Order: sequence, then structure tokens, then C-alpha cells
Amino acid sequence: MTNNAPASAARWLILVIKLPAQPSKHRVAVWRELSRVGALSLGQGVWAVPDVPMFAEGVSRALELTDRADGQAVALDAAGRSEADAARFEAMFTAARSEEWAEFLADCGKFEAEIAKEIAKSKFTLAELEEEEQSLERLRRWHRDLTARDVFGAPEAPTAGERLKHCAQVCEDFAERVFEAVHGKEA
Repeated sequence: MTNNAPASAARWLILVIKLPAQPSKHRVAVWRELSRVGALSLGQGVWAVPDVPMFAEGVSRALELTDRADGQAVALDAAGRSEADAARFEAMFTAARSEEWAEFLADCGKFEAEIAKEIAKSKFTLAELEEEEQSLERLRRWHRDLTARDVFGAPEAPTAGERLKHCAQVCEDFAERVFEAVHGKEA
């Protein structure tokens, strides 16, 4: 049997994982680890990630968790058999990243709305500023993680980068308002 995949096609790592039904904490732990790194679920116990270094640590942790649970794992190297297959697989992976970017963008909207609400109420306290800065830092970490696993470049990524910059500007404006409220305009 020959592989007709084009030489430039992405290489994939396919994980076939079988875990004992009980206790369920093992299945949940493996699922959480693979989901956290952005693995694409292809069906019950079957996962795929592009074969790039960014995913190696998470895959390794998932395999360790599988071993500790007395489960079985098979890791396979794969590529699409044709250019159309390779493109479909890449599109499936990118669609999953697009869903994550959409969720990120929605959270950016919530962040901006929360600050607008605090401004409308003139709630310019250091505690509120600290809370908003923590929320912004969470958005930054999330953006960094999504960027790292978005290996094919989902179309929402540039918009998400701009939106994060806007969130930082909104937070900076809020910080200036808090400073003025706490220290007065003479400070």
C-alpha cells in the first residue's frame, strides 16, 4: 500500500487511548489534558494533533496519565492520503481553533462591558482595578495559549490580537480613572 499524501502535507500524531471505565477520574484527566493542549477529538478515545513540538509536552502528559491509570495508548504518525484529505483534516483542526477564538472574543466583550459598567457606576477603587487587571492577565495568557496551538492560522486570530490590544487600552484608561479618584487630580 502506498501513501499518496503530498510531501508538503502536515504530519499528524494520532492517539488511540483506552482507559478503564472506573474510576472515571482517569478518563477525565486524560480528556482535560488533551483538550487543554488543543487536541482534536476524532471519536471516543481517538485524538489528533499536528506533529509539531508545541504539542509534545501535553501529549507526553496524557500518555503518562494513561499509563498511571493502567490504560493503553497507541501513538500513530499520519498524514492525509490525498491533498483533499490533508486539507479536510487541517480544516477540522482550524475550525476547532476558530471556536476557541470566538469564545475568546466573547470574553473580551465581557471584559469591556464589565469596565464600562464600573465606569458608569463611578466605581474607581483599587480593588476593582486589581480585579480587572487580573482579568486582563487571564485574557493575555489565553491569547498566548491559543496563538501557540493555532498552527494553521484561524481567520479570527488577527481580530483577537487587535481585540486584546483594545482590552489593554480600556484597562489602562480605567487605571488612570482609578488613580485620579484615589489620588486626586493634583497627583
